[in-house]
Amino acid sequence: MAKRRKVGNLLGLHIMATLSIQPMHPYEIAAQLRAFGKDQDIKIQWGSLYTVVQNLEKHGFIAAAETVREGRRPERTVYRLTGAGRQEMTDWLRELIGQPEQEYPRLRSALSVAGVLPPDEMTELIGQRLAILTAENAAARAALAAARHEVPRLFLIEAEYALALRDAEEAWLAGFHQELRDGSVPGIAAWRRAHETGVMPDISELMARGEPPR
Repeated sequence: MAKRRKVGNLLGLHIMATLSIQPMHPYEIAAQLRAFGKDQDIKIQWGSLYTVVQNLEKHGFIAAAETVREGRRPERTVYRLTGAGRQEMTDWLRELIGQPEQEYPRLRSALSVAGVLPPDEMTELIGQRLAILTAENAAARAALAAARHEVPRLFLIEAEYALALRDAEEAWLAGFHQELRDGSVPGIAAWRRAHETGVMPDISELMARGEPPR
């Protein structure tokens, strides 16, 4: 079971991982996260970065190492990762990598109530999403292939994982889209009739086999 973390924001984990390389001030941390594309891996509210830094310091996971000034710029506090922070970081990573947890993708949530749309519109929307996803996956695959010539694989595994998930989504969407188009989705006739008449079908009707594939 996942622990209740004192700083549960995943941005906190990435801040600690960044500071595990060397001490930095928050502006440098943000620049580093942007440079390595970490906003593609987690949802980052950049305005909250300083708040997360303060929370990490409050719980003893990072500590002020020194204060520096560059030219006429205001003083900046450089933070370092503490022993407690390193322990928290590695413990959290072990939990995230080693223990599956229930996640709630937005598409899954939408599909759970997709019956409120008529099947013809559903077919169009699935086709639209599939076209976009196919193009994006092709671009991501090309970018990943190019990056492999310059970047160690260890620094690309998150991109590989993301692409694998999107490839799986593309494959499922393609199959379901074909079923919608050829009318073989079980219950599609009752689904369509419900939108035409406003009368909810019986469960047995929704389990009925659709038209045979053409």
